[in-house]
Amino acid sequence: MLNNKTVLITGGTGSFGKKFIETILRRYPKVKKVVIFSRDELKQFEIRQQYPTSDYPQLRFFIGDVRDLNRLIQACEGVDVIIHAAAIKQVDTAEYNPTECIRTNITGAENVIQAALQCGVKDVVALSTDKACAPINLYGATKLASDKLFTAANNIRGSKEIKFSVVRYGNVLGSRGSVIPFFLNKRKDGILPITHTDMTRFNISLQDGVNLVMFALEHHLGGEIFVPKIPSYKITDVAQAVGPECEISVIGVRPGEKLHEEMITDTDSLNTIDLGEVYAILPSVSFNYVEQDYLAHHQAEKVPQGFKYNSGTNTQWETIETIREQIIAHVDSQFTV
Repeated sequence: MLNNKTVLITGGTGSFGKKFIETILRRYPKVKKVVIFSRDELKQFEIRQQYPTSDYPQLRFFIGDVRDLNRLIQACEGVDVIIHAAAIKQVDTAEYNPTECIRTNITGAENVIQAALQCGVKDVVALSTDKACAPINLYGATKLASDKLFTAANNIRGSKEIKFSVVRYGNVLGSRGSVIPFFLNKRKDGILPITHTDMTRFNISLQDGVNLVMFALEHHLGGEIFVPKIPSYKITDVAQAVGPECEISVIGVRPGEKLHEEMITDTDSLNTIDLGEVYAILPSVSFNYVEQDYLAHHQAEKVPQGFKYNSGTNTQWETIETIREQIIAHVDSQFTV
């Protein structure tokens, strides 16, 4: 699928970006170029040490910010595929710095779209978050706006052969700033702070997140928001899995935080189809395709009216034991309790 293609990933030095680079080099040895676009020169330097130019001549590194349209256009010259992973994503940081979050997450999304349209890109997949579904915090609101920009971009492509779609998923196991690395660091103190004993979250590994992007690239018609079928966990089970001997300290729900995350609301279900492995929320306005086109293309069926996908009412659950197995597999191979 990506052999002989040039792929650009924004935010390419983040947790997702590094796993994406590793995966694309492993699966597509004939990929033409992988352009890593990010603001962080140190992280780019570290990736170059891991993948030296002598062994990986297909890697390219661009210092740049998605807020800078001209720099994006330079980076997108000759690019076939864009994966848009750049974002300000810490909920409390976004609450305190709203304008900065808007500039990166909304203006940055618009810039990616414009650069893709101007440079003849063929496929664009943007990363979203469960917090974009019925958002109550600024981060979620900016990502919802970003999702709308990308799905609606298909309506302004004209005669260009380009497709835009989105992938939306939950908390990434072991990613920077996530709860498991936080608990692993805190357990040496003997106290694990949790916000609320009833809190639940969706759970996905970095590799499964990358796989979802690959699925979208291979199957999208344009305009879909792809949502994976993944398990939930209880925050109390995560604490028990990491530090069974630790004391639990309940510190209260943080600003902009939900008790349970959503990925599909009952209203979304009116435009949602079931592809088997994943769900897809169809665009509310599409000048290119109607619902039957999507159903036929994906060999899918509509979800029942009133369906919703919520981490608290999910039918798949991680257990304390499966959480420990995933910590060993994806976060710390030396982990023991």
